Amino acid sequence: MGPRLRFLFLVFVVVFAAWIFVPVPALTATVPPLSRPAAEPGLPWLSVRDGRIVDDAGRTVLLRGFNAGSLLESTMYPVALDATDLSVMQQSGFDVVRLPIAWSELEPQRGRFDDAYLDRIAAMVRELNVHGMYVVLDMHSLGWSPAYGGSGAPAWATLPYVPDIHFGPVSTIGWLLSPAINASTTYFWISRDWQSELLATWRHVAARFRDDSGVAGYDVFNEPHALPLPPLRFDKDEVFPFYARAIDAIAAVDPNHLFFLDNDFAGDIPTWVVPIRAPNLVYAVHFYTGSLVPPLFTGDPLPLSVHVKELAREAAQLPGALWVGEFSIDPARSGAPAWIRAALDNFEAHGAGWAWWQWREIGVWGVRDAQGKFKDQLLRLLARPYVQAAPVGVISHHPGTPETTLQVDVKQTAGGSVVVAWPRYTAGTPQVRSSCSVPYTWDAATARLVIDVPTGSTCSVELTSGR
Repeated sequence: MGPRLRFLFLVFVVVFAAWIFVPVPALTATVPPLSRPAAEPGLPWLSVRDGRIVDDAGRTVLLRGFNAGSLLESTMYPVALDATDLSVMQQSGFDVVRLPIAWSELEPQRGRFDDAYLDRIAAMVRELNVHGMYVVLDMHSLGWSPAYGGSGAPAWATLPYVPDIHFGPVSTIGWLLSPAINASTTYFWISRDWQSELLATWRHVAARFRDDSGVAGYDVFNEPHALPLPPLRFDKDEVFPFYARAIDAIAAVDPNHLFFLDNDFAGDIPTWVVPIRAPNLVYAVHFYTGSLVPPLFTGDPLPLSVHVKELAREAAQLPGALWVGEFSIDPARSGAPAWIRAALDNFEAHGAGWAWWQWREIGVWGVRDAQGKFKDQLLRLLARPYVQAAPVGVISHHPGTPETTLQVDVKQTAGGSVVVAWPRYTAGTPQVRSSCSVPYTWDAATARLVIDVPTGSTCSVELTSGR
């Protein structure tokens, strides 16, 4: 390569790098004032304040639970939840389900919505709420569409004449190289055509749930990915502008709920977060470091810690509360228990709730398989006791085994009740010791212990397993 070509190549590299990394202005989404009716019993309305999810009493709320893909398309082999599932979730102390829903089922024909499917969603929301669990509605997408063997867009929102060649099952990253999937995905992101239809679908969903406090909020789009568009630039030019438009569209119908915004699907490559000026934002990241994203976990927790810190910085840039909308590992893999403990420790260190992928399924990830058998060791690892809701000034930690101990420290709070989610199903009735005489009540039916904290009190309450 001669001097002239080297110079031109250098200029190209500099210009390309500048194009990729140059900052872009913050975005603004318009959200009308709240118009919330009375909350559902036991499930207060949620908001985001100072990077925390809070209830209408100002208490910090921690959402921990599972994904449940029972309403997805047949291509995803959904497994229905039954009464045992809901009871065990509640008795294990969980308080949220991220519920994937399908655009293909909501709008099977362009411009025509299937309200029978919406009725199924509403029925599932009611059942989960009865068992004390919030619902995050997730507009799911994997492999773009069931027309390609995946989930998400209706068949009419696919490009014709492009070959659908899979280099692996749709449930793995092999589908990322399918020309048909990538062509349809790219068309969605670079045009407003199908985007406008998806946002119309979201408005239809939001109109149904606008007055329902049992719905925590809306996960706008599952796992946006860049291929074949360049990462980072994709975030700046497509993903976050789409998020801002989605918030505008949904909030015009429903300003009452949280907006959950996924990070880029590109694994551990940082997402370029474009700040959005809007209330009630949650940075709903997916975390598969060392699980699906190489290098695989070897027992060293440092890579997990580094990535969670990065995700926390990105949440602050949004700005929004940090919440892990998906994380998982094959529980039969060597080192899986250590990975789970390290992940949960890091989420706790950053005050982030989470939803495991998923509760029940045919594959390896579920806590309960398609035949109804529970993976008891996995459930015990995930079912840690935790402070579900607490006023500012309350902190907690595990003085012993995280799955069977919890210490709640109250330091000069303004008073109020502290709700502890205790995994009665796996740890039995809690044994309570207190350094002071704060009153508390234990509700075995809901697996919740409520501590009434007087104004200005300082106290420690220690809970240990009754087994």
